[in-house]
Amino acid sequence: MGIVLARIDSRLIHGQVLEAWVPHVQANCIMVANDRIGALSLQKKIMKAAVPRGIEVFIGSLVEVAQQLAGARYSGLKVLLLFDSSRDALRGHRDGIPLTELNLGNMHAGEGKQRYSCTLALDAEDIANFDALEACGVKIVSQCLPADHERDWHKLMALGGG
Repeated sequence: MGIVLARIDSRLIHGQVLEAWVPHVQANCIMVANDRIGALSLQKKIMKAAVPRGIEVFIGSLVEVAQQLAGARYSGLKVLLLFDSSRDALRGHRDGIPLTELNLGNMHAGEGKQRYSCTLALDAEDIANFDALEACGVKIVSQCLPADHERDWHKLMALGGG
């Protein structure tokens, strides 16, 4: 089956993903692609413990996730793939993670970032990363919850930060 949802959510595995997105896309596998978290065994254990039984979990570096998705073990599963940032999404795609669509869920505010919605704060690097992903054919949309309307990220940019 493959990736049923690829999402940037700086919170990674949390209640909204487990209670709203997993049932909505009928995922039976969650993958977290992040070099830092992939190297922290305690963080991985804590995240895995939050996931209900019956859902496979793989947490690894961007390269490890690309390798797992290319192999046979996860090919029959419906994978919900989580990235921490636009940088990870772009690097992951370049490392071989097959993305056709990317959902922008939650990107925290920080120094140099402008808020474009209640859940999305972007800086120049994020915008450049999204432009690069789109140049590779990846459709990028903003959608906090399944019940929300999917919005093209360019429409958020047109509204301006504030």
